[in-house]
Amino acid sequence: MNHLHKLQILKRVSPNFVGRCRKPIWQVGSLCYIVENPRFYGTKPMVQTKNSDRNLIDSDQGISKISDAARREAQAATALLEYLHSTRSFQFLDAEHMSKYSPIFVKNLLKKVNIDADIRRSITRYLRYHPINEFEIFFESMGLKPQEYCTLLPRDLMYLSDDDFLLENYHVMCNYGIARNKMGKIYKEATEVFRYDYGVLELKLKTYEKLGLNSSFIAKVVVRSPDLLIGDANIDFIKILELLRKGGLEYRRIEKLLSDKSTYNWSQLLSLLDLFGKAGYNDEQLSELISQRPWILREDSVNRSLLLIGFLLKFGSTMNQICSLFLQFPKVQVEKFVSNLRHCFLFMNEINMEAYEIGKLFRSHPIFIGSFTLKKTNSLLSRLNTGKKRICEVIQENPEIMKKWVKGSKIEWLPDSGEELRSQMLKTKFFLDLGFVENSDEMKRALKVFRGRGAELQERFDCLVIAGLDRKDVCEMIKVSPQILNQKKEVIEMKIDFLINDLGLPVSSLVRFPSYLSYTMQRAKLRLTMYNWLKEQGKVNPVLSFSTIVGCTDNVFLSHQDLVLYLHARQWKLHRRRRMREAASHRRKVSVYSKSRQMQLSATAAAGWMHQVFPIRNIAGEVISLNNCAPGDEYVQNVVNLIVSMKVGGAIRAGTW
Repeated sequence: MNHLHKLQILKRVSPNFVGRCRKPIWQVGSLCYIVENPRFYGTKPMVQTKNSDRNLIDSDQGISKISDAARREAQAATALLEYLHSTRSFQFLDAEHMSKYSPIFVKNLLKKVNIDADIRRSITRYLRYHPINEFEIFFESMGLKPQEYCTLLPRDLMYLSDDDFLLENYHVMCNYGIARNKMGKIYKEATEVFRYDYGVLELKLKTYEKLGLNSSFIAKVVVRSPDLLIGDANIDFIKILELLRKGGLEYRRIEKLLSDKSTYNWSQLLSLLDLFGKAGYNDEQLSELISQRPWILREDSVNRSLLLIGFLLKFGSTMNQICSLFLQFPKVQVEKFVSNLRHCFLFMNEINMEAYEIGKLFRSHPIFIGSFTLKKTNSLLSRLNTGKKRICEVIQENPEIMKKWVKGSKIEWLPDSGEELRSQMLKTKFFLDLGFVENSDEMKRALKVFRGRGAELQERFDCLVIAGLDRKDVCEMIKVSPQILNQKKEVIEMKIDFLINDLGLPVSSLVRFPSYLSYTMQRAKLRLTMYNWLKEQGKVNPVLSFSTIVGCTDNVFLSHQDLVLYLHARQWKLHRRRRMREAASHRRKVSVYSKSRQMQLSATAAAGWMHQVFPIRNIAGEVISLNNCAPGDEYVQNVVNLIVSMKVGGAIRAGTW
């Protein structure tokens, strides 16, 4: 507090009030650090009235409200100021700033000192015999917190005077107009700036002045981008300024667009502007874009903007569409905008919407989708009280309905679309056209068996006709096995192609055995392969029908093929006694296990157990591993595959073997 401030306070104090004070007002030196709030100073002249004494009493009570802790800290700061200025010979402005803007250091200092009646004297006496680490108070006054500057403290220094370059560059920045409490950011991000030799930093600052920039603009930019002071002049920064100036933006306007709380990456920003330029933007449009959307300049916004561009490009948007998006950008932060787009994409993916439909929505409604935040998928599914397919259809018909599903809104059930009723009517009409009698048991069974929409029935029916079957035959096939229409058109076409080209059977085989379309292709392939092999060996009936081979159960198929007996006979001649003992042992184990229920084994366990009891041998008589058959023993591998696929363990009762 200077002498003029003291006089202003004394003018407002009556003689009676001064007499009532226990201490003279000018002795309260600590107030110079706590009465800096402008509200303690009068801005209007005092008018002497009969209530002036009451006003003085109220003022006295207001001053007394200052806590004792604040008084102690203020007095400790005053003692620290005297120590730095008088004892350590710091410039008064440096000492004042360091003592005033290091409250954490002052509080810690008070905890270390045994305070007597006079706080200032106690602090002064303590500092006389206990030197402090001046770098701590220096870094805190620069705007750094203890957890930030703890790693920046030099290990072998305590006094600032021992680091000449640090103080020299600090004073250069102060004289240039850079705020002292903003230098901590510069030191943290560009420490080497404070290690420049004499005159180097000043020369770098003048380099930017030669470009036509004033000192206030440079001081503001340097705080936000300390890397501008490292190395030579930043070419990217210069190019951006030149580009904006060509577009009509003056430096004063650019200075106002820069935020005190943001950082800037000029190389990434230049890449973003070049991207817009390649899309057709001229300098005037780029300047207008930045003038209307200054958040684009921020480093985090540049990253999110590039992420947004890549996100939309993947959905098929053009750069012209993306540029127009930035010109019409809603009043929402770009980080939030990108988050909303991502959340909406995840929602559409979770409800199983087709990829091309998602891309179509993102290309046509990007601004709308990014302007709000949807509820979570599980919450929407439960509150809309409908299925995922229905939600997809509603969104495709009217995307703006999603605005009713934002966080914090009340969700209403979707209205009944009547799709289920229409589908049921189409099913009924389809089966009536095939010759089913309305309300008959046959038709009820067909309606019950069929799963899917009614509109899909005709498409699958036509697929069978196009394959070469007569329409009447297809109608009879559906009456016998209506479940064949439960499969998609592509699956039906694939099974018919497998029947004709791989199995070598005519398409007319489906008329006698339409249930083939209900079985897997692997089942048909393995059974026919095994049947053909056994037929070559002369061990099976050579005139079994296609439906018997594929459609019968595993037990029936084994009884027809007599597979187990055949394999057993081959091995019996070579190792009768030894194998009989092993077989008897296994039979006893299985009998114990199967007393209460039929034995259920996995495919692998069943095949392994059978291999132990009846080892399969190749043509030379050598035992073959189930998983390591030679190329010449393809028939053996087919047998093994069939055994594994049929899960023979579940079909064998105790004692059968």
